[in-house]
Amino acid sequence: MTDLPKKEQLYELIRANPFISQQDLASQLGLSRSAVANYIATLVRERRILGRAYVLPDQRPILCIGASNLDRKLRSMKPLVLGTSNPATQDESFGGVARNIAENLARLGAPVALITAVGNDASGRALLAHAEDAGIDTRGALRLDGVSSGTYTAVLDQDGEMTVALADMALNDRLTPAFLATRQQQRAGAALVVADMNLPLDTIAALLDDAVRDGVSLVLVAVSGPKMARLPASLHGLRLLILNEGELATRVGRSLDGDADVKAACAEVQRQGVQDVVVTRGACGVLYTSPSGVMRLDAPKVDVVDVTGAGDAFAAAVCWSLQSGEADLALACRRGLQLSAMTIECEQTVCPLLAPGQFDSPVNQATQSDLD
Repeated sequence: MTDLPKKEQLYELIRANPFISQQDLASQLGLSRSAVANYIATLVRERRILGRAYVLPDQRPILCIGASNLDRKLRSMKPLVLGTSNPATQDESFGGVARNIAENLARLGAPVALITAVGNDASGRALLAHAEDAGIDTRGALRLDGVSSGTYTAVLDQDGEMTVALADMALNDRLTPAFLATRQQQRAGAALVVADMNLPLDTIAALLDDAVRDGVSLVLVAVSGPKMARLPASLHGLRLLILNEGELATRVGRSLDGDADVKAACAEVQRQGVQDVVVTRGACGVLYTSPSGVMRLDAPKVDVVDVTGAGDAFAAAVCWSLQSGEADLALACRRGLQLSAMTIECEQTVCPLLAPGQFDSPVNQATQSDLD
């Protein structure tokens, strides 16, 4: 590289580390800070890098922000009986909504980065090492001393359906707006930002403001009814909200007793500022908003092994499709149902069969209809 002109040497250093500081560039190249700034300005004008994040146009990642944790799944060997001990098998793996989405995206071949919080303990180090091995950029992660990494424990019945889950996610409250401000370059250089709602309310509000300011599309993925309280009143700046029917009911503050109620609730949430809404309904498929109204897609028939991670796989496929720019929301949801079905039919939280080119073949046409 030493035979290259200084500008090209600088460009190669940025390719190797898009978050390198101007001071480090100056030190490695033997240049002044002002000379480095001039070279960077030239590369920006040439569109070889995009703004202050120094992100190459063909390498802009999907940025996932939210939970990473250790997943424990206990599966009853017989019908569950409450109030007593039940024989069960145990499985332990890496999880967290944002982390799961990131791994699905990485397995699909998308450039992906993860901003998350972990303890500086064995679990946290293992979480980040596994993510890096999967191809996820974890340089933006928050590593905290003196705290334990998050855990999620799910109790499944003998058919693999979740009965109850317990989540220790308090660590994610440390992902504050002040912390995310230290990752501003990384966020502004993303192709798309997808965040789960384990984040604090003010952090989600800041992400919405930044989506408007930076022009980077934002997708929010709900995680539970109680955490719907973390969704700000105004959703302006939000490209897509993915949630289930119960979470939608919590958002609008009333029960949803039929398709007409769901349709009205989606319209109400859109009036709050979000462009589109996707409502997942498990084995009944999904609903999504469109210029023609609320549309319905049926879920494919599957042999249920384990439902854990199915919603995260769905969200990943939708985000992959939106980021590619080649798919409307209908196709994105079809792909989401395809990946969700693959995940349900395997024991792992993220299906190991996912690979780049997954969507090269036409997706099976799920039955689609207008909600009316």
